[in-house]
Amino acid sequence: MNIGVLTETLAGERRVALVPSACLHLVNKGYAVHIQQGAGLEAGFDDTAYRDAGASVTQRSDVLGCAQVMLRVAVPSSAEIAELCAGQSLVSYIYPKRNRNVLDALAARGVTTYALDAIPRITRAQSMDVLSSQNNLAGYKAVIVGANALGRVFPLMMTAAGTVTPAKVLIYGAGVAGLQAIATAKRLGARVEVSDIRPETKEQVESLGAKFIMVDGLDRVNVQGGYVADVDTEVLARQTAAVEKSLAEADLVITTALVAGGSAPRLITAAQVDTMKRGAVIVDMATEAGGNCELSLPDTTVEHNGVTIIGCSNLASLVPTHASELYAKNITTFLAAVATVDHMSTDINDEIVSATMVTFGSEVRA
Repeated sequence: MNIGVLTETLAGERRVALVPSACLHLVNKGYAVHIQQGAGLEAGFDDTAYRDAGASVTQRSDVLGCAQVMLRVAVPSSAEIAELCAGQSLVSYIYPKRNRNVLDALAARGVTTYALDAIPRITRAQSMDVLSSQNNLAGYKAVIVGANALGRVFPLMMTAAGTVTPAKVLIYGAGVAGLQAIATAKRLGARVEVSDIRPETKEQVESLGAKFIMVDGLDRVNVQGGYVADVDTEVLARQTAAVEKSLAEADLVITTALVAGGSAPRLITAAQVDTMKRGAVIVDMATEAGGNCELSLPDTTVEHNGVTIIGCSNLASLVPTHASELYAKNITTFLAAVATVDHMSTDINDEIVSATMVTFGSEVRA
């Protein structure tokens, strides 16, 4: 089976779907791998490395013409979908609940699509979980981006000129990204408080040395497969009230909250931003899904009454080498489970196939 990897065209996307070591793995399994010239350069992998791994490095049109399975990172644009043809398979981020138009366009082209962001949270699929691998890196990078924008240092410092008190960091959400953000902020010496509407995260937060902010009514939160499926507005209102003091005192706020593939919940209002101290920084990691802060914009920095609000929709792409290596490992593990050297599986009795196959030929399944 011919596997194709193209250069990502989304602005700011520096990752590549396969790294040379992953190509070598697939070639040794009997696959033919075709890489567009320069596809890995932004992630730190040159064409020679791919050739040495046994891949064919060629023009974009040649990859499209011979590949039966296309591997991507970013959700494909309408122009990229138009390049595909009936009978091809696509493995990529899709976010089907947010992108019905993408599904319709792929089905209209007769492309069978596997959404890697829909990998089920089951034991045998853990090493395929792109959300975990990429959000882990994003959580780390969010703290670094916030620290760079902050006008103060994180750790306690005792100097001859006086004592520098540690920065106060408030993190919304203790999923994979949030937990890595906690660990990173603690390593840098900050005092960290965390708010999450999933009560089971309290122990994880405290094990990392952070303070968990309790919210009443968490027993009414609907959690499915580790993700919040929906949230009672009353619970969100209680969370807002519970964190108000911490928000007003925070130097850095990082928001990571998402709702199972849908729109991000609104956690910080414009009125609350007005209560924050001058010089504070908000890093909103959920702007791709609408944002957790009312004032944040995707990939844009906003200044509001002395507060810097940084919208980040693709933090993992800021560390493209490691992000690509982990993503490629997720993909090779996924292919090992749902493909042979001859074809992709369409067996919906397999729960991984059933969860990820969002279009089948001209049929939309999501």
